[in-house]
Amino acid sequence: MTQTESNNTWPLPKFHFAVNINGCNSSFQEVSGLEAETQVIDYRDGSSKQFSTIKMPGIAKFGNVILKRGIFVKDDAFFTWYAAVKMNTIQRSTVVVKLLDEAGKPTITWALQNAWVTKIEGTDLESEGNEVAVELIELAHEGLVISNG
Repeated sequence: MTQTESNNTWPLPKFHFAVNINGCNSSFQEVSGLEAETQVIDYRDGSSKQFSTIKMPGIAKFGNVILKRGIFVKDDAFFTWYAAVKMNTIQRSTVVVKLLDEAGKPTITWALQNAWVTKIEGTDLESEGNEVAVELIELAHEGLVISNG
């Protein structure tokens, strides 16, 4: 069995990934919502002799992507990005999420086109807790391009 064949035997682990926003690498604990969907159109031509519809592809939809990361002192980049949306000067960005192999090389890449912050959520606070403070940002985008490598 060759090395390539043995690498295809196991599914990829999902814990080693990188996120790049406008050319800057950012560390995140979790990324979710990398999804695309095409709506289905039921169509029947008026002169069709069949008593059923055909299914055709319709408009593509893209779900919002949620990113979670630890909160760091004096790091307010996402609040600044969100504040720009509130002032109606939306800064759209390219966001690239890469699933990495053991050597740190990308195996699958998801590129979000024209992404912008639609929601930002601070951490919950608990006096008896011992967890890390985690913030959440939600990104809306206009397209998802998926590629291998």
